[in-house]
Amino acid sequence: MVACVEIRAAGKTYASPRGPVTALEDVTLAIAEGEFVSLLGPSGCGKSTLLKCIAGLEAPSAGTIGVRGTPLAGPPQGLGMVFQRDVLLDWRTILDNVLITAEFQGKPKAALAERARALLDRFGLGDFQDRHPWELSGGMRQRAAICRALLCEPEILLMDEPFGALDAMTRDDLNVELTRIWQAARRTVVFVTHSIAEAVYLSDRVAMMSKGPGRIVEVVAIDLPRPRPLSIRETPEFGRHVAHIRGLFAALGIVKE
Repeated sequence: MVACVEIRAAGKTYASPRGPVTALEDVTLAIAEGEFVSLLGPSGCGKSTLLKCIAGLEAPSAGTIGVRGTPLAGPPQGLGMVFQRDVLLDWRTILDNVLITAEFQGKPKAALAERARALLDRFGLGDFQDRHPWELSGGMRQRAAICRALLCEPEILLMDEPFGALDAMTRDDLNVELTRIWQAARRTVVFVTHSIAEAVYLSDRVAMMSKGPGRIVEVVAIDLPRPRPLSIRETPEFGRHVAHIRGLFAALGIVKE
C-alpha cells in the first residue's frame, strides 16, 4: 500500500556566512492515509523545517519526500496548512480572510461562502464574520486561520504549532475541536508541537525528534480509544504514554526526569 506521505532519508542543509547549517538529517517516516501524526521535539530540532518540506515549500537537500507515490515538486494538490501565527490580513473581514483560500485555488468565492460561514459557526465565530482580525482575541484569530485551512476540504492538513501561543483553556478547546473534525473526515494530519501531552492526546502516532540536526529517534503508537474526551488526560493509560515519551527524551538528554 502506498503511503500518503513518505519521507526517505531526507536532510536539509542551509548556507550561512559561517558555513553550512544542517537542520535535518536522515529523516525517514511513512504516514498513512487518514492518520494523525505529531512531530514532537525541542525547539530548534527541525520540526517546522520538516513540515515545510512536506508542504513542498522547501526542497530537501538530501533524500526524497513523496505524496501518494509522487515525488514533491512544489505544494501538492489538496493541501491545507496552519502556521504558528494566524497570518490573517487586517484589512479583510474574518469571512473574507477564510475565503482567501478559494481565491488562491481559483475557486468561486460565492460557491464556498456558505461553507465558510458554517465553519465559522462551528468554531464559535459566526457572530464575528464581519469583524476584522484586530477586533478579535488571539484564540479567535487562530480559529479563523483553521477555518481558512479547512475551507476547501484539504486531504492533507499540516499544522505548525498552531496553539503554542494560546492560553491553556483556549488550547484545550481547540484540541477538542480538532479531534472532532479529524474524527469526522479522517484527513491526513501532520501536527508539529513541543508538548508531550498535546501530542499524546491528538495523535495516532508520535514521531519523536532529536536535538538539531533533527532526526526521528523513535515513533510511538498511541493506542488510546477514540473519540477522546479531554478527561482522558486524567487516566492512567494516558499518563503511561506521557511518562514513556518523557523517559525516552530524558534518555536522550532532551528533558530532565
